[in-house]
Amino acid sequence: MKKSPRIMTESGYTAHMCLIVFDWHPGSEQWLTLSANRDEVFYRPTRPLQPWPQHPGLFAGQDLEKGGTWLGLTDKGRWAALTNVRVPGAGPQDPRSRGELVLNYLTSDLAPEAWAEQLDTAEYAPFNLLTGTSDTLCYTTNYPDKASRILAPGRYGLSNAQLNTPWPKVRLALQQLAAAPAPEALTTLLSHREPFADNELPHTGVSELWERLLSAQFIRAPGYGTRCSTGLSIRGHLARLEEITWNEEGEAAGQALFTIPLTF
Repeated sequence: MKKSPRIMTESGYTAHMCLIVFDWHPGSEQWLTLSANRDEVFYRPTRPLQPWPQHPGLFAGQDLEKGGTWLGLTDKGRWAALTNVRVPGAGPQDPRSRGELVLNYLTSDLAPEAWAEQLDTAEYAPFNLLTGTSDTLCYTTNYPDKASRILAPGRYGLSNAQLNTPWPKVRLALQQLAAAPAPEALTTLLSHREPFADNELPHTGVSELWERLLSAQFIRAPGYGTRCSTGLSIRGHLARLEEITWNEEGEAAGQALFTIPLTF
């Protein structure tokens, strides 16, 4: 499939994981419950969720174009997830891949806040990044300026603006997660496929047509859409990590499920 300039310039096709909702309760038995969709152009080669032989104990999908990932977990209880910030034209002329941020954190030994503190964000296009362990979760963004903070326990939603920006699909996601879905339901939790009403849409600098298409939780657009959905549930020292991959028709094309004992 040839690259579409329209998608590249208007939908922000380099996006990774455009919707994440999670309950974060360190110190509790059920300390992390997360559901996420990754949206991307369909021509970009991707490896589905699996162990990484080059990094024993790491579980993630992989962007085969740049080598990074959008969401991952290690058997040491380190986890991370990424979205872009949709501001067309912002960022450096030749940015580094944002997917390397997730991989670099997962393969580091630094605590989340120490890792974020030493991070040089200027070479990356605008992003949101969650970096966590069993007891600490850090949120980092580089737009409009670099900022990082430790998150208190609670329920959070993240799309392509700042954390908890109340876009319609984020508000719906928070309601869906508040219903306390079973771990096996997390993978398909963010399944609302209809765009929201025009008067509810944000204004992020893309065309009205793309603003509408991108407003759905599960996106289907020309050459672009939800490529995979992930559910992550961690109870004590045991993680359940599941991914469903989707084709351009919005049909399930693959599934991976791992139960991972954690040591920390």
